Amino acid sequence: MTYAIVETGGKQVRVEPGRFYDVEKLDVEVEETVILDQVMLVRHSGGTAVGQPLVAGASVQTRVLQHGKAKKILVYKMRPKKGYRRRKGHRQQFTRLMVEAINWNDQVFTVDAIVAEPSFESVVAEPAIAE
Repeated sequence: MTYAIVETGGKQVRVEPGRFYDVEKLDVEVEETVILDQVMLVRHSGGTAVGQPLVAGASVQTRVLQHGKAKKILVYKMRPKKGYRRRKGHRQQFTRLMVEAINWNDQVFTVDAIVAEPSFESVVAEPAIAE
């Protein structure tokens, strides 16, 4: 399993190639490529790199799918016995990113490269023949 932990919008997100994630709104047009270079950890079957605080030579290549707004949250304030009531709603804007590749030490990990790689789950042990 290949994944990376990146920082964007003040939050840390665990990303995998071939999946999409909603992050804080970025000022980028739809279908543009975004390179996230604030990579804190990269994990691959070949090893793990933990940054101090960032991993040198690591980046995540993403593509913007869409911009949108999250579900509305309601903030309600009330002071009992004072007649003070305030109700306010908020919808946070987000950008949906599709992770296309994780780059680390001149290696590129994409969905196709990960599927072609043998995993431990696909190895089936043959039963021992008792004679």
